[in-house]
Amino acid sequence: MDADQALPLIVIVGPTAVGKTELSLLIAERLPVEIISADSTQVYRGLDIGTDKVSPEIRRRIPHHLIDIRRPDEPYSVADFQRDATAAIAAIRSRGRYPVLVGGTGFYVTALLYGYSFPDVPPDPELRQRLLREYDTLGPEVMHRRLASVDPDSARRIHPHDRKRLVRALEIWYQTGRRPSEVRERRGSPRFGARCFGLTDERASIYRAIEERVDRQLARGLVEEVKGLLDAGYSPDLPALQALGYKEIIGYLRGEYDLAEARRRLVRNTRRYAKRQWTWFRHQLDARWFHRGRCSLPAIADRIAEEVRGQGGPGGSGGQGACSGGG
Repeated sequence: MDADQALPLIVIVGPTAVGKTELSLLIAERLPVEIISADSTQVYRGLDIGTDKVSPEIRRRIPHHLIDIRRPDEPYSVADFQRDATAAIAAIRSRGRYPVLVGGTGFYVTALLYGYSFPDVPPDPELRQRLLREYDTLGPEVMHRRLASVDPDSARRIHPHDRKRLVRALEIWYQTGRRPSEVRERRGSPRFGARCFGLTDERASIYRAIEERVDRQLARGLVEEVKGLLDAGYSPDLPALQALGYKEIIGYLRGEYDLAEARRRLVRNTRRYAKRQWTWFRHQLDARWFHRGRCSLPAIADRIAEEVRGQGGPGGSGGQGACSGGG
Protein backbone atom coordinates (compact mmCIF):
# COMPACT_ATOMS: atom_id res chain seq x y z
CA MET A 1 0.00 0.00 0.00
CA ASP A 2 1.57 3.34 -1.02
CA ALA A 3 1.71 6.41 1.20
CA ASP A 4 -1.31 8.07 -0.41
CA GLN A 5 -3.47 5.05 0.38
CA ALA A 6 -2.06 4.41 3.86
CA LEU A 7 -2.26 7.98 5.14
CA PRO A 8 -4.84 9.94 3.16
CA LEU A 9 -4.98 13.69 3.39
CA ILE A 10 -8.20 14.70 5.15
CA VAL A 11 -9.64 17.92 3.68
CA ILE A 12 -12.27 19.98 5.51
CA VAL A 13 -13.85 22.81 3.51
CA GLY A 14 -16.92 25.01 3.63
CA PRO A 15 -18.04 28.63 4.04
CA THR A 16 -16.69 30.85 6.76
CA ALA A 17 -18.22 30.53 10.26
CA VAL A 18 -19.72 27.11 9.51
CA GLY A 19 -17.54 25.28 12.07
CA LYS A 20 -14.59 23.89 10.10
CA THR A 21 -12.05 24.59 12.85
CA GLU A 22 -14.23 23.05 15.55
CA LEU A 23 -14.74 19.97 13.38
CA SER A 24 -11.01 19.59 12.80
CA LEU A 25 -10.38 19.68 16.56
CA LEU A 26 -13.03 17.01 17.10
CA ILE A 27 -11.35 14.84 14.46
CA ALA A 28 -8.10 15.30 16.41
CA GLU A 29 -9.81 13.64 19.39
CA ARG A 30 -10.55 10.58 17.24
CA LEU A 31 -7.45 10.22 15.07
CA PRO A 32 -3.74 11.07 15.38
CA VAL A 33 -3.55 14.20 13.26
CA GLU A 34 -1.72 17.43 12.59
CA ILE A 35 -3.58 20.33 11.01
CA ILE A 36 -2.56 22.43 8.02
CA SER A 37 -4.23 25.82 7.64
CA ALA A 38 -5.46 26.64 4.13
CA ASP A 39 -6.23 30.25 4.99
CA SER A 40 -4.42 32.92 3.01
CA THR A 41 -4.44 35.44 5.89
CA GLN A 42 -3.57 33.19 8.83
CA VAL A 43 -0.04 32.95 7.43
CA TYR A 44 0.59 36.50 8.71
CA ARG A 45 1.85 37.21 12.20
CA GLY A 46 -0.17 39.76 14.12
CA LEU A 47 -3.38 39.10 12.21
CA ASP A 48 -4.97 37.03 14.94
CA ILE A 49 -8.44 38.24 15.91
CA GLY A 50 -9.55 39.14 12.40
CA THR A 51 -8.54 35.74 11.04
CA ASP A 52 -9.95 33.73 13.97
CA LYS A 53 -6.74 31.80 14.55
CA VAL A 54 -6.91 28.94 17.02
CA SER A 55 -5.40 29.82 20.37
CA PRO A 56 -1.74 29.18 21.18
CA GLU A 57 -2.92 26.73 23.86
CA ILE A 58 -4.71 24.59 21.26
CA ARG A 59 -1.74 24.83 18.91
CA ARG A 60 0.55 23.54 21.64
CA ARG A 61 -1.75 20.58 22.15
CA ILE A 62 -2.51 19.86 18.48
CA PRO A 63 0.23 20.81 15.98
CA HIS A 64 -0.88 23.37 13.39
CA HIS A 65 1.08 24.32 10.28
CA LEU A 66 1.25 27.40 7.99
CA ILE A 67 0.11 29.83 10.68
CA ASP A 68 2.27 32.87 11.60
CA ILE A 69 4.95 32.14 9.00
CA ARG A 70 5.14 35.62 7.38
CA ARG A 71 5.21 39.25 8.47
CA PRO A 72 2.32 41.31 7.11
CA ASP A 73 4.68 43.03 4.66
CA GLU A 74 6.11 39.79 3.25
CA PRO A 75 4.48 38.35 0.12
CA TYR A 76 2.91 34.91 0.17
CA SER A 77 1.51 33.33 -2.98
CA VAL A 78 -0.52 30.27 -3.86
CA ALA A 79 2.68 28.75 -5.26
CA ASP A 80 4.33 29.30 -1.85
CA PHE A 81 1.37 27.59 -0.23
CA GLN A 82 1.62 24.60 -2.58
CA ARG A 83 5.29 24.16 -1.70
CA ASP A 84 4.84 24.60 2.06
CA ALA A 85 1.71 22.46 2.33
CA THR A 86 3.28 19.65 0.30
CA ALA A 87 6.29 19.65 2.65
CA ALA A 88 4.01 19.69 5.70
CA ILE A 89 1.98 16.73 4.40
CA ALA A 90 5.14 14.68 3.91
CA ALA A 91 6.48 15.57 7.36
CA ILE A 92 3.20 14.75 9.11
CA ARG A 93 2.96 11.39 7.37
CA SER A 94 6.55 10.60 8.35
CA ARG A 95 5.43 10.88 11.97
CA GLY A 96 2.62 8.38 11.41
CA ARG A 97 -0.13 10.99 11.61
CA TYR A 98 -2.92 12.06 9.31
CA PRO A 99 -2.53 15.49 7.71
CA VAL A 100 -5.77 17.48 7.93
CA LEU A 101 -6.15 20.44 5.57
CA VAL A 102 -8.63 22.99 6.93
CA GLY A 103 -9.64 26.30 5.50
CA GLY A 104 -11.74 28.44 3.32
CA THR A 105 -9.32 29.82 0.73
CA GLY A 106 -10.70 27.77 -2.12
CA PHE A 107 -7.99 28.55 -4.64
CA TYR A 108 -5.32 27.36 -2.18
CA VAL A 109 -7.13 24.07 -1.64
CA THR A 110 -7.78 23.25 -5.30
CA ALA A 111 -4.33 24.42 -6.43
CA LEU A 112 -2.74 22.03 -3.92
CA LEU A 113 -5.00 19.05 -4.58
CA TYR A 114 -4.97 19.29 -8.36
CA GLY A 115 -1.38 20.37 -8.85
CA TYR A 116 -1.96 23.67 -10.61
CA SER A 117 1.18 25.13 -12.14
CA PHE A 118 1.81 28.86 -12.20
CA PRO A 119 4.01 31.15 -14.23
CA ASP A 120 7.33 31.96 -12.63
CA VAL A 121 6.64 35.68 -12.79
CA PRO A 122 8.13 37.71 -9.95
CA PRO A 123 5.98 40.52 -8.59
CA ASP A 124 6.41 43.93 -10.19
CA PRO A 125 5.78 46.35 -7.28
CA GLU A 126 5.33 49.43 -9.47
CA LEU A 127 2.93 47.70 -11.86
CA ARG A 128 1.01 46.13 -8.99
CA GLN A 129 0.55 49.43 -7.19
CA ARG A 130 -0.71 51.01 -10.41
CA LEU A 131 -3.22 48.19 -10.90
CA LEU A 132 -4.34 48.39 -7.27
CA ARG A 133 -4.94 52.13 -7.64
CA GLU A 134 -6.91 51.52 -10.83
CA TYR A 135 -8.96 48.82 -9.07
CA ASP A 136 -9.81 51.27 -6.26
CA THR A 137 -10.58 54.22 -8.55
CA LEU A 138 -12.19 52.54 -11.57
CA GLY A 139 -13.93 49.80 -9.59
CA PRO A 140 -13.89 45.99 -9.61
CA GLU A 141 -16.27 45.59 -12.55
CA VAL A 142 -14.10 47.64 -14.89
CA MET A 143 -10.98 45.67 -13.94
CA HIS A 144 -12.85 42.38 -14.24
CA ARG A 145 -14.01 43.29 -17.74
CA ARG A 146 -10.42 44.12 -18.61
CA LEU A 147 -9.32 40.65 -17.53
CA ALA A 148 -12.24 39.03 -19.36
CA SER A 149 -11.17 40.73 -22.58
CA VAL A 150 -7.75 39.03 -22.52
CA ASP A 151 -8.40 35.85 -20.50
CA PRO A 152 -12.06 34.77 -20.28
CA ASP A 153 -11.15 31.52 -18.48
CA SER A 154 -9.43 33.35 -15.63
CA ALA A 155 -12.24 35.90 -15.46
CA ARG A 156 -14.78 33.10 -14.98
CA ARG A 157 -12.79 31.78 -12.03
CA ILE A 158 -11.98 35.11 -10.36
CA HIS A 159 -14.76 37.12 -8.72
CA PRO A 160 -14.68 40.88 -9.40
CA HIS A 161 -14.32 41.55 -5.66
CA ASP A 162 -11.34 39.20 -5.30
CA ARG A 163 -8.97 42.16 -5.52
CA LYS A 164 -5.74 40.27 -4.88
CA ARG A 165 -6.23 37.53 -7.49
CA LEU A 166 -7.72 39.87 -10.08
CA VAL A 167 -4.79 42.26 -9.87
CA ARG A 168 -2.27 39.41 -9.91
CA ALA A 169 -3.85 37.95 -13.06
CA LEU A 170 -3.63 41.30 -14.81
CA GLU A 171 -0.06 41.74 -13.58
CA ILE A 172 0.94 38.42 -15.17
CA TRP A 173 -0.74 39.40 -18.43
CA TYR A 174 0.95 42.82 -18.62
CA GLN A 175 4.36 41.39 -17.72
CA THR A 176 4.38 38.36 -20.00
CA GLY A 177 1.61 38.75 -22.57
CA ARG A 178 0.48 35.25 -21.56
CA ARG A 179 -2.90 34.33 -20.19
CA PRO A 180 -2.64 33.05 -16.61
CA SER A 181 -5.12 30.29 -17.49
CA GLU A 182 -2.72 28.89 -20.10
CA VAL A 183 -0.19 27.79 -17.53
CA ARG A 184 -2.54 26.13 -15.06
CA GLU A 185 -2.78 22.38 -15.24
CA ARG A 186 -5.37 20.37 -13.38
CA ARG A 187 -5.02 16.68 -12.68
CA GLY A 188 -7.99 14.38 -13.09
CA SER A 189 -8.22 13.40 -9.42
CA PRO A 190 -6.96 14.91 -6.15
CA ARG A 191 -3.40 14.25 -5.09
CA PHE A 192 -2.25 12.91 -1.72
CA GLY A 193 -5.04 10.31 -1.61
CA ALA A 194 -7.23 13.18 -0.44
CA ARG A 195 -10.57 12.51 1.20
CA CYS A 196 -12.59 15.71 0.92
CA PHE A 197 -15.43 16.61 3.26
CA GLY A 198 -17.57 19.72 3.07
CA LEU A 199 -19.44 21.32 5.95
CA THR A 200 -22.52 23.43 5.29
CA ASP A 201 -25.65 24.73 6.99
CA GLU A 202 -28.78 26.72 6.27
CA ARG A 203 -27.91 30.15 4.91
CA ALA A 204 -29.74 31.89 7.76
CA SER A 205 -27.72 29.92 10.30
CA ILE A 206 -24.43 30.80 8.61
CA TYR A 207 -25.39 34.47 8.44
CA ARG A 208 -26.30 34.44 12.12
CA ALA A 209 -22.97 32.80 12.97
CA ILE A 210 -21.15 35.46 10.92
CA GLU A 211 -22.82 38.27 12.85
CA GLU A 212 -21.98 36.60 16.15
CA ARG A 213 -18.37 36.14 15.09
CA VAL A 214 -18.00 39.76 14.01
CA ASP A 215 -19.38 40.95 17.35
CA ARG A 216 -17.03 38.56 19.16
CA GLN A 217 -14.05 39.84 17.18
CA LEU A 218 -14.91 43.44 17.99
CA ALA A 219 -15.32 42.59 21.67
CA ARG A 220 -11.96 40.80 21.68
CA GLY A 221 -10.18 43.89 20.37
CA LEU A 222 -10.19 43.78 16.56
CA VAL A 223 -9.99 47.57 16.34
CA GLU A 224 -7.00 47.63 18.68
CA GLU A 225 -5.33 44.84 16.69
CA VAL A 226 -5.63 46.77 13.43
CA LYS A 227 -4.49 50.01 15.07
CA GLY A 228 -1.47 48.21 16.48
CA LEU A 229 -0.49 46.96 13.03
CA LEU A 230 -0.74 50.46 11.57
CA ASP A 231 1.16 51.95 14.52
CA ALA A 232 3.89 49.36 13.91
CA GLY A 233 4.43 50.95 10.50
CA TYR A 234 2.62 48.50 8.25
CA SER A 235 1.00 50.22 5.27
CA PRO A 236 -2.79 49.95 5.06
CA ASP A 237 -2.31 49.20 1.35
CA LEU A 238 -0.49 45.92 2.00
CA PRO A 239 -2.39 42.90 0.61
CA ALA A 240 -2.47 41.43 4.13
CA LEU A 241 -4.24 44.52 5.48
CA GLN A 242 -6.69 44.59 2.60
CA ALA A 243 -8.01 41.24 3.83
CA LEU A 244 -11.54 40.79 5.12
CA GLY A 245 -11.84 42.17 8.64
CA TYR A 246 -8.93 44.56 8.28
CA LYS A 247 -9.86 46.85 5.40
CA GLU A 248 -13.23 47.61 7.03
CA ILE A 249 -11.59 48.61 10.33
CA ILE A 250 -8.94 50.66 8.52
CA GLY A 251 -11.72 52.73 6.96
CA TYR A 252 -13.10 53.38 10.44
CA LEU A 253 -9.67 54.33 11.82
CA ARG A 254 -9.21 56.73 8.90
CA GLY A 255 -12.44 58.47 9.86
CA GLU A 256 -14.29 57.47 6.71
CA TYR A 257 -17.24 56.12 8.73
CA ASP A 258 -18.18 55.21 12.30
CA LEU A 259 -17.76 51.87 14.05
CA ALA A 260 -21.37 50.85 13.45
CA GLU A 261 -20.81 51.27 9.71
CA ALA A 262 -17.54 49.32 9.93
CA ARG A 263 -19.43 46.47 11.59
CA ARG A 264 -22.17 46.61 8.94
CA ARG A 265 -19.62 46.46 6.14
CA LEU A 266 -17.72 43.61 7.78
CA VAL A 267 -20.89 41.54 8.22
CA ARG A 268 -21.99 42.28 4.64
CA ASN A 269 -18.59 41.48 3.11
CA THR A 270 -18.24 38.31 5.16
CA ARG A 271 -21.67 37.14 3.98
CA ARG A 272 -20.63 37.76 0.38
CA TYR A 273 -17.39 35.88 0.94
CA ALA A 274 -19.26 32.91 2.42
CA LYS A 275 -21.48 32.75 -0.68
CA ARG A 276 -18.43 32.76 -2.96
CA GLN A 277 -16.77 30.05 -0.88
CA TRP A 278 -19.81 27.80 -1.04
CA THR A 279 -20.07 28.24 -4.81
CA TRP A 280 -16.34 27.62 -5.33
CA PHE A 281 -16.19 24.41 -3.33
CA ARG A 282 -19.41 23.06 -4.82
CA HIS A 283 -18.10 23.53 -8.37
CA GLN A 284 -14.36 23.00 -7.97
CA LEU A 285 -14.07 20.15 -5.46
CA ASP A 286 -15.54 16.67 -5.32
CA ALA A 287 -16.38 16.55 -1.62
CA ARG A 288 -18.82 14.67 0.56
CA TRP A 289 -21.03 17.26 2.20
CA PHE A 290 -22.38 17.19 5.74
CA HIS A 291 -25.19 19.49 6.85
CA ARG A 292 -24.94 20.85 10.38
CA GLY A 293 -28.72 21.04 10.64
CA ARG A 294 -28.94 17.26 10.19
CA CYS A 295 -25.82 16.06 11.98
CA SER A 296 -24.03 17.30 15.08
CA LEU A 297 -20.35 18.11 14.72
CA PRO A 298 -19.30 15.19 16.98
CA ALA A 299 -21.37 12.83 14.82
CA ILE A 300 -19.77 14.21 11.66
CA ALA A 301 -16.32 13.80 13.20
CA ASP A 302 -17.19 10.19 14.06
CA ARG A 303 -18.28 9.53 10.50
CA ILE A 304 -15.16 11.04 8.97
CA ALA A 305 -12.89 9.13 11.34
CA GLU A 306 -14.63 5.86 10.49
CA GLU A 307 -14.31 6.44 6.76
CA VAL A 308 -10.65 7.38 6.98
CA ARG A 309 -9.80 4.42 9.22
CA GLY A 310 -11.43 2.16 6.67
CA GLN A 311 -9.00 3.43 4.04
CA GLY A 312 -6.00 2.41 6.11
CA GLY A 313 -3.47 4.00 8.40
CA PRO A 314 -3.25 4.41 12.18
CA GLY A 315 -6.41 4.30 14.25
CA GLY A 316 -7.56 6.36 17.18
CA SER A 317 -10.20 6.64 19.84
CA GLY A 318 -13.84 7.50 19.23
CA GLY A 319 -17.18 5.80 18.96
CA GLN A 320 -19.26 4.67 16.05
CA GLY A 321 -20.72 7.36 13.82
CA ALA A 322 -24.22 8.53 14.56
CA CYS A 323 -24.58 10.73 11.49
CA SER A 324 -26.81 9.32 8.79
CA GLY A 325 -25.26 11.20 5.86
CA GLY A 326 -24.32 14.48 4.26
CA GLY A 327 -26.47 17.16 2.76
